Amino acid sequence: MAKYSEQMQAIFERYRATVSSDPVSLDEVAAWALNEGLFRPSPRDVAKLCRDALADSLRQEKRIDAKGRKYRAKHSVRTWIKGQQLSLWADIDNAPRDFMKKSFAQRRQSIVGDCFQIKQDVDHFNDERQDEEPIQIILDFTEDVAEMEATQHPDQDDENAA
Repeated sequence: MAKYSEQMQAIFERYRATVSSDPVSLDEVAAWALNEGLFRPSPRDVAKLCRDALADSLRQEKRIDAKGRKYRAKHSVRTWIKGQQLSLWADIDNAPRDFMKKSFAQRRQSIVGDCFQIKQDVDHFNDERQDEEPIQIILDFTEDVAEMEATQHPDQDDENAA
């Protein structure tokens, strides 16, 4: 039996083969898959949908601190409990330090994984199109983060200049 992600990938490939190989919205693919009877969620999937909606909503909850910084209110840590991987959630303003340290480390590792994967993808793309100008990707985000911080606190520069 194929894994769930492999089943979803097969649906996408079937859409590309049957309908179109052009870039497409996943909403369109989902509507097609449901219409074709290729996707039938089980009752457990409904609980998973609820869990995923909760997680998406918690990731989006932001607050503003006394210094005007917008920060994420809810954080998670992936952990194993009784042989099952779970995500535990907590509020940043009252979570234990060890919990937040693990959460930040896991989020950083996720960013590293994304950077590694985009480099693999860009390298592959460039290797397959050696007759074209290669796409360059910069993985040092120091300046990007500094620019974003500056736009979050434009009034601080005025205070420091005075």
